[in-house]
Amino acid sequence: ISTAKQPADIGYKIFTSMMLFAVHGDYFCSAQAYHYPRWHRSQCQAAEEQKTSGVL
Repeated sequence: ISTAKQPADIGYKIFTSMMLFAVHGDYFCSAQAYHYPRWHRSQCQAAEEQKTSGVL
């Protein structure tokens, strides 16, 4: 009886850990995608300021 339950428990633990990994990965990817345009814009502005200050 315990031998049939053991693979099911292992499968459930693997499934649960993979679901948690997927949810956390999705959260971090969406957070990065949300903040990327703002970061990119600030990098472009810094490059423009550096370019204009070098010309003067």
